[in-house]
Formats: sequence, structure tokens, C-alpha cells
Amino acid sequence: MARKTLAVIAARGGSKGIPHKNLLDLCGKPLIAWTVEQARAARGVDVVAVSSDSEAILAAAEAAGAVGVRRPDDISGDLASSESAWLHALDATEAQLGRFERVVALQATSPIREPGDIENALETFNRDHLDSLLSVCEVEDYFNWRIGANGPEPINYDYRNRRMRQQIEKRYLENGSFYVLIPSLLREQNNRLGGKIGFHVMDRHKMFQIDRPEDVKLCAAIMRSYGYA
Repeated sequence: MARKTLAVIAARGGSKGIPHKNLLDLCGKPLIAWTVEQARAARGVDVVAVSSDSEAILAAAEAAGAVGVRRPDDISGDLASSESAWLHALDATEAQLGRFERVVALQATSPIREPGDIENALETFNRDHLDSLLSVCEVEDYFNWRIGANGPEPINYDYRNRRMRQQIEKRYLENGSFYVLIPSLLREQNNRLGGKIGFHVMDRHKMFQIDRPEDVKLCAAIMRSYGYA
């Protein structure tokens, strides 16, 4: 049976790394518009809402087809969590449109995704009777290191007995592109993950996000190369 689903995108106006990041031009349209349009095109998503403290971002989001939700100042600062913005948008949207049974929380700074990623994640969420789901990319063929107490040390292999790359244990990177969850996780635990957790594996090129100025050209090149733009 179909479930009423809200896609919500938190997009603050203040960005220290890239000023007005959510409005920057990416392959001919504002960054925020990519995520709005991807969510709107995904089967299973009923409403797309954008939470922002910026009138310019809200205008761009609404032009792309989203419902704009004005975020209060007390949850708009650098230290405000995404969960607080998602919950506020959920409550505000439910007050107008009625109850939603699941939330798809998307990151605007991860534009390299397809509507099919969201659709497949929703199918997994329903099929496996999940409470939450995160998007990931597979990184099993990397030789991972960290800085330990005595200096660099390997994480997933023994350099004294180096294995073939194909024998390295599979690992998955939480790429932040999107999450699917039941609303009670936000309301009762103030968390995006909990209960029975699953994940949706995305293509590796979709792990990139826009945090620094140089990321804009990289993401644009990837999107054009794969025909997204």
C-alpha cells in the first residue's frame, strides 16, 4: 500500500565555505533546484518541502516546485542540527497537508543523484520493513589507514601480509545524499537513524558533494559526463 511521503531539504542561507552556496549556478540552474527536481521526479514522494532562513533560497525552491518553509532563527545558526530543521518542516507541512508516514531527508549539497536512487531506496525501506535508511557508496577496494597512538596504522588489512585488492573487506561510506526514516525518530529521538536500519548503495561517482569552491567544477564535470546535465 502506498505511504504518504514527505521529502524535506534543509538549506540555510549562511555558508562560510562558499557564500550563497545553495543558490550557486550548477550546470545552468541553482544548486537547490537539482535536489528539488530529483525528489519531485521520484515515484513514491508526495510532497517536497525546503526549509530555509533565506527568502532567496525559498523563492528558488518554490520555482523548482517545492513547498517553502520559513525556518525560525533559533534553528538557523551554524550549530543548528539538520534534524531540527527537518522536524520543523515536517510539523509545518503536516499542519497544512495532514500526516506523513515517512520522511526522505535530502542534502542539497549532494546533487549527483538520480530519482531512481530515491525510488529504489523507498522500495527497500518498504520491503525490509525498515525504520531508517541511509545512502552509501561502496569503498571495499581501498587500503584504509588512520593515525593511531604510534603513528600511521592500517585499518582493514595487514601490510605484512598484503592481500589482493579484491580480497579487502567490503566497506560502505555514508555519503550524506539522503536518508529515509519514520517521523517518530525525529520526534522521539531527535535522530535520523534508529530502529531497524538499512542502506541504499549508490554508484561510486555519486559520493561527491559541494563543500569547497573546487567541488563545484568537479561535480559539474561528473554530472555532464554522466548525462545528468
